[in-house]
Amino acid sequence: MTRNEDPRYLGLRKRLVDALKIKGIKDERVLQAIGNVPRHAFLESSFLHYAYRDQAFPIGAGQTISQPYTVAFQTQLLQVEPGCKVLEIGTGSGYQAAVLCEMGVRVYTIERQRELYVKAKALLADLGYDPLVFYGDGYKGLPTYGPFDRILVTAGAPVIPPELKFQLICGGRMVIPVGFEDHQEMMLVVRNSETDFSTEKHGAFIFVPMLKGTVN
Repeated sequence: MTRNEDPRYLGLRKRLVDALKIKGIKDERVLQAIGNVPRHAFLESSFLHYAYRDQAFPIGAGQTISQPYTVAFQTQLLQVEPGCKVLEIGTGSGYQAAVLCEMGVRVYTIERQRELYVKAKALLADLGYDPLVFYGDGYKGLPTYGPFDRILVTAGAPVIPPELKFQLICGGRMVIPVGFEDHQEMMLVVRNSETDFSTEKHGAFIFVPMLKGTVN
């Protein structure tokens, strides 16, 4: 997405993209999207000078914006194509949704923290992105709007929620960190048929925990 901005941010994003390549991100479309999204716009002012470091930062409500490598890794594993219908669980700052929008997919994103939902929805619109942003319990997904080609979960779940598995199309992919607060395995879930699912492990990560039940 083309926008007028401080040229220094363009250079910092280029350096970030180069660092992600060194760390093993190979999907050029993912790298291009990371290079286009103004990550500094999603951070509190006190963190602006560090916006293009490959690290996570707090965004309020006990949540974080994931480090760019994690965003790129999950997105690469998702294997989206232009026009894909993607459900994101955990809008957070909106950064991941913006990366997906840059890749030409139809994004449906849900956030349970009202403070973050309100802020992310307004910010994404201000930046020219147009995902559908919902306030609610991510464990339940969005069955009314499904099924989805892809599902991306941005918080650590103790188990893979069955409600989400069955909102995938046959052949669809879900990327979700599964485990407990201090350690999760990045899991790829593929729906092979109406009743058959396969899973693969793709390394250890640490995410904030995925909450369920009454939204805040």
